[in-house]
Amino acid sequence: MEATTINTTDDAVAFLIDQHVRIRELFAEVEQAPTAEQREQKFYELRRLLAVHETAEEEIIHPRFRREVDDGAKIIDARLEEENKAKRQLADIEAVDIDSPEFDAKLAALRDGVLAHAEHEEHEEFNRLRAELEPDELQRLRSAVKFAEAMAPTRPHPGVESATANMLVGPFAAMMDRAKDAITKSRTS
Repeated sequence: MEATTINTTDDAVAFLIDQHVRIRELFAEVEQAPTAEQREQKFYELRRLLAVHETAEEEIIHPRFRREVDDGAKIIDARLEEENKAKRQLADIEAVDIDSPEFDAKLAALRDGVLAHAEHEEHEEFNRLRAELEPDELQRLRSAVKFAEAMAPTRPHPGVESATANMLVGPFAAMMDRAKDAITKSRTS
């Protein structure tokens, strides 16, 4: 199953929360994978889902929240700081051998930060966005989120957290990431 395939007909908030659930599952699957090959495959899924998920939030959800909610800028600035830290951690962990104790420690730190970030989004951002927008608007946002994810980079790019930066850098980064993914996949197949 592709990591970003979430089968829901709900709105953008439900879709993103479903992805948070899958992210939690993938962290556990990486940690519990019985072989290095399976661990690498699950980590690849996790990395990809984190990258496309955050890009969509940065391009679609966060800007909308800034506009719709009175103190939205303050809340989004905190979320973007968390996202940048996670991207740096994710980029750093990729340089570590997947079977090493260092990988385990870095993965645990990443997991803790990402799951705390997801909780902040769900409670501080998503609930308020749902209260501010009409259900049909949230359903339209889901389509925009899915489109943004389809075009998003599949690897972390620390420092690219704004909608503008994603629009400028994203297409080139996505093309390069997908080429790297294809090469990596052909080596492991």
